[in-house]
Amino acid sequence: MRLSEEHRQLRDTVAAFAREVVAPVIGEYYERCEFPYEIVAKMGAMGLFGLPIPEEYGGMGGDYFALCLALEELARVDSSVAITLEAAVSLGAMPILRFGTPEQKRRWLPGMARGEILGAFGLTEPGGGSDVPGAMRTTAVLENGEWVINGTKAFITNSGTDITGVIAVAAVTGRREDGRPEISTILVPAGTPGLTVSKKYSKVGWSASDTRELSFTDCRVPEENLLGVRGRGYAQFLQTLDEGRIAIAALSVGLAQGCVDESIKYAKERTAFGRELARHQAIQFKIADMEARVHTARLAYYHAAERMLAGEPFKKEAAIAKLVASNAAMDNARDATQIFGGYGFMNEYPVGRFYRDAKILEIGEGTSEIQRMLIARELGLPS
Repeated sequence: MRLSEEHRQLRDTVAAFAREVVAPVIGEYYERCEFPYEIVAKMGAMGLFGLPIPEEYGGMGGDYFALCLALEELARVDSSVAITLEAAVSLGAMPILRFGTPEQKRRWLPGMARGEILGAFGLTEPGGGSDVPGAMRTTAVLENGEWVINGTKAFITNSGTDITGVIAVAAVTGRREDGRPEISTILVPAGTPGLTVSKKYSKVGWSASDTRELSFTDCRVPEENLLGVRGRGYAQFLQTLDEGRIAIAALSVGLAQGCVDESIKYAKERTAFGRELARHQAIQFKIADMEARVHTARLAYYHAAERMLAGEPFKKEAAIAKLVASNAAMDNARDATQIFGGYGFMNEYPVGRFYRDAKILEIGEGTSEIQRMLIARELGLPS
């Protein structure tokens, strides 16, 4: 896929923002484990949260690929900021855009598009992991025109910030004839009685992003807060995750490219055994391998995005992109840390943050094992 002039301009604008606004200050936010509200506000003013949202709802009217390009450039500098944008748009706004009623769209999307409120995606549960439908224990019962929700969600991004507006919660709303759970999606506004937001997790990485556990105790919302068709909640989330995997692949490519950028810069500045580090062939080969991984991973997510925008099946391509890109991020983070030596173990250097941030990319929005399973199924292998 060749970038259009609009896509190139967007990429260059976000790249400059990441270098000039995010890079100088994000390390301090990271060290304090503090959510970067000022940066998020500036991203909102730029229209980044509204990139794939139609203009009628206050968005930029762009496409999903534009969001991916923005994520790549942000993650090239910092992944906490990038995942805040990814989760807010891909997991927060897109389900409402795809499946919401006109009233739900009018209520939530304009604020989301401006970055004034963040949406969250309540799927994973403490005892569930990858087995979402089989392990789901959160329930929603319809009583007197209200959904009464009980249960717990884990690892939910953007769920406890001061600007969190709504959480799309997957819950069991009944049983099918074959005994399988009927899963539906219900919108729960922040601050609803019965919704308890835990304190922030103490995380290995993504330290400047917001991730929390949520609990629901007789949490009541109106019947019209059902998102889409009753019983289609799991199918909605599967579609959302297919798209989200392309976005996570883009974020992973950004981190992997950031490792290359920092390694080249450091190798030219550092001397070892009387020579620039960059003149040692062992270092040159390591950086060359890193760049090859980035190039391959970028092509993979570009291809998946191209199929998605063309309306063609893209489940396999999205899984491949996510698998290849997250592997590239992890491998490049390890190699960059090795190139930096002791300094790579210090949080004041970006590669220290990259190393901490990379591992979750092989886990979140579908583990690497799940991606391999999806690819195998798409190839016709038995499940």
